[in-house]
Amino acid sequence: QLTLVESGGDLVQPGGSLKLSCVATGWFFSRYTVGWFRQAPGKEREGVAAITDGGGSTAYADSVKGRFTISRDNFKSTAWLEMNNLRPEDTGVYYCATVRGVWDPFTARSYTAWGKGTQVTVSS
Repeated sequence: QLTLVESGGDLVQPGGSLKLSCVATGWFFSRYTVGWFRQAPGKEREGVAAITDGGGSTAYADSVKGRFTISRDNFKSTAWLEMNNLRPEDTGVYYCATVRGVWDPFTARSYTAWGKGTQVTVSS
């Protein structure tokens, strides 16, 4: 089981950019799907982006397509979520999550390990 730590959240103005990091400790990060989820106050956790273990395939929620990019470096046991043209509705706590051997990118219950999250606030 991996331990995940997110960082990079901040307060940013609409139209701004942030890059979130998710650093994993544990064995065989390269065998895990990585997903990014977010949760706004009073709302359910929603999947934002996911990437396969080898990085060959990605998936994005419609609300972030063209603005967010997920990537990973298995040698560094790190995944990133680059967010551009941020909107107030992107505000929330962002979590990274991992699962081994499963590709169900936006179903939270499919993931077996979660970080504690990093706060992203988009406001003028």
